[in-house]
Amino acid sequence: MRLLHTSDWHLGRAFHRVNMLGAQAGFIGHLVTTVRERGVDAVVVSGDVYDRAVPPLAAVELFDDALHRLADLGVPTVMISGNHDSARRLGVGAGLIGRAGIHLRTDPSACGTPVVLKDDFGDVAFYGLPYLEPALVKDEFGVEKPGHEAVLAAAMDRVRADLASRAHGTRSVVLAHAFVTGGEASDSERDITVGGVAAVPAGVFDGVDYAALGHLHGCQTITERVRYSGSPLPYSFSEADHRKSMWLVDLDAGGAITAERVDCPVPRALARIRGTLAELLADPGLARHEEAWIEATLTDAVRPADPMARLAERFPHTLSLAFAPERAPEDPDVSYAQRLADRSDQEIAEDFVAHVRGAGPDEHEQGVLRDAFDAVRADEAVREVAR
Repeated sequence: MRLLHTSDWHLGRAFHRVNMLGAQAGFIGHLVTTVRERGVDAVVVSGDVYDRAVPPLAAVELFDDALHRLADLGVPTVMISGNHDSARRLGVGAGLIGRAGIHLRTDPSACGTPVVLKDDFGDVAFYGLPYLEPALVKDEFGVEKPGHEAVLAAAMDRVRADLASRAHGTRSVVLAHAFVTGGEASDSERDITVGGVAAVPAGVFDGVDYAALGHLHGCQTITERVRYSGSPLPYSFSEADHRKSMWLVDLDAGGAITAERVDCPVPRALARIRGTLAELLADPGLARHEEAWIEATLTDAVRPADPMARLAERFPHTLSLAFAPERAPEDPDVSYAQRLADRSDQEIAEDFVAHVRGAGPDEHEQGVLRDAFDAVRADEAVREVAR
C-alpha cells in the first residue's frame, strides 16, 4: 500500500504580514496531483489542518475544496486534529464525510478504533490519535498524573490491544500529533510543555508498522518507522533551511517500509541576513537573496536612519527587521529581549525569583512554578475548546 504522509497545513496562517492562502491553495493542488500521478492508495494528514480553533472563512473554504478534490479521486484519506485545531469543530459531520472516504479522527476515546483499508495482501489498520491535551484526556485514559507520555502510552495500549485482536498479518499505521524525543523544533510550533516536559520517547510507538507524525515543522526521520512530514510551507524564519516535503511511503506485504520525499512548491525562498546596514546593502554575495523573503538583523552600534526603507530598495521582500548591536553580554545596554532569548517561561520565572530575593527557587518552589504554568496553559486549552 502506498501512503502519502503530510501534516501541519495551518490553513489560514500568515507568514509575518504575507497572506499565505494562495500558497496553501497551491500546495493542495500539488497534493492532489501527487496522489493522482504517483498511484497513492491512502493519504494521511497528521494534525493542525487549521492554524486556530476558529479559522477564517477563506481557510474553511479551502479545506472544503481539498476534501472534495480528494474524495473525487476515490483515494481514502485519514485526518486527525492537532493542537491548533478545535477537535470538536473539525470533527463535525465526520460520520457523513466518512462515507466519501474522508475519515476524520478527532475523538480521543476512539483511538483504538481504526479505519481499515485493504490491498492485495490484506488489511491495513489506520489508528488516528488526535492531539491529546493531558489535562483534558487524563480521565478518559485513566492516568493519575497528566503528562504527554502517560496519555500517549495509554492511547497506544488501546491501539496494540485492538491490533492483537485482528487477523495475523494485519499491518498498522498510527497518526499522532506530538513532540517525539529526537525531533528538531522550530519557532513556529506552539509550546505543549507539561510538567517541564514536552517530548515523548519514540518507543511509545513500538508494535506498529508506521507512525505518521505531525506537530514539528521540519521533515525528519526519528526512526525508520517513525517520521515527521513537517509543514508544507514555512511559517517562521527558523525554517529557512527546511526542505518542505511530504513522505511517500510504501508498506509491503510484511510491513516493511520504504520512504521517499516529495518536494512541495516553494512560493518564495527565505533568507536570514546579518550585518551592519552598509554591509548588507553593499555585499555582492547577498545578490542571490534579493528576491527572497528576508529577516534582517542589523549589528550597527547606533541604529541607522530609515533602515527598513533602505533595505527594501535592495531587498523588496524584507519582512522582519531586528537590531542586535555587537556588544559584550555583560554590557548594560544589551537589550532585555536579547537576555531572554532562548529561555523558557520556567527559566525566566526562576531568574526573577533569584533577582528579587537573592537566591533561586528550591526544588519544591520549582514544582510550584511548573504547576502554575501548566495550569495556565491547560486553562487556555479548555477555553479554546469551549469557543
